[in-house]
Amino acid sequence: MRKNLVLLLLLFGCLLVKKELAAQASGELPSFSMTLSNGHVFKSTDIPKGKPVVLIYFAPDCEHCQVLMNAFFKQTAAFERAEVILVTFKPVKDVAAFEQSFQTFRYPNIRVGTEGTTYFLRYYYRLQKTPFTALYNRKGKLVVSYREETPLNELAGELKKL
Repeated sequence: MRKNLVLLLLLFGCLLVKKELAAQASGELPSFSMTLSNGHVFKSTDIPKGKPVVLIYFAPDCEHCQVLMNAFFKQTAAFERAEVILVTFKPVKDVAAFEQSFQTFRYPNIRVGTEGTTYFLRYYYRLQKTPFTALYNRKGKLVVSYREETPLNELAGELKKL
């Protein structure tokens, strides 16, 4: 009985990995979840359908990320058409401090959360450093991604084309 359960779990795990590899190969927004500062879990399925998505993987204490976030929050109007998902691996208390610092509650299209130690997105995108930015179109297909510095004007221009 125990052997069958282990085999079933392995099969299920393989199916999940296969699904995510297929999504990655097709450039689709991956299925993910993150914990918000209020303790609620936000899932990729909670993103409103039919809207472009800007996903930024960051660390609140990363110098490059701080530069990006300071610049981003000075031009949020350019990103109002998109759902903006800010994901970190840092603890919820760091997410709460970040939200307080940037007053993210003022922006109904911005969600900030942590994936915690699952590192799913970190592994999915094969990230070595932060920040990482990806823009997905209304159908959830990858348009452009940035592994180094994110040129916000270029990103905003790509968003306008959608």
